[in-house]
Amino acid sequence: MAFAIGVAVVWVSVITLLIAHQPDPGVDSPGQLRENLTAALNRHDAEALSELIDYPAAAADDFAKSYVDTLAGHGAHDVTVKFAPDDLSPTSATVSGKLADGRAFDYAVAIAVKDKLWMVSLTPPLP
Repeated sequence: MAFAIGVAVVWVSVITLLIAHQPDPGVDSPGQLRENLTAALNRHDAEALSELIDYPAAAADDFAKSYVDTLAGHGAHDVTVKFAPDDLSPTSATVSGKLADGRAFDYAVAIAVKDKLWMVSLTPPLP
């Protein structure tokens, strides 16, 4: 019995440490943010997207998966990201691309900087 309790305590400790040491979301520069965001959206890569979004850590993976699943469901491709008001200190971005039926889409997202890490604040609606 004591062995089982010891194993349980060690297991909870390991999980707690892993959660506590997850890296903060974001990247070091606006250019890196645009490059990584464009790649994640074009590849429909939820894991890569979750590392770029300003979203509560406990829900970031699920949110990113839902987000890219919606993009993939619409057949989004040829996605580009354009910053405003400029590329060096953006406060927003326009995400543009094409849908499976050939129609164009675009929507705005906010850019956030926390602890010198650049990330996007994604909210619906999607195309």
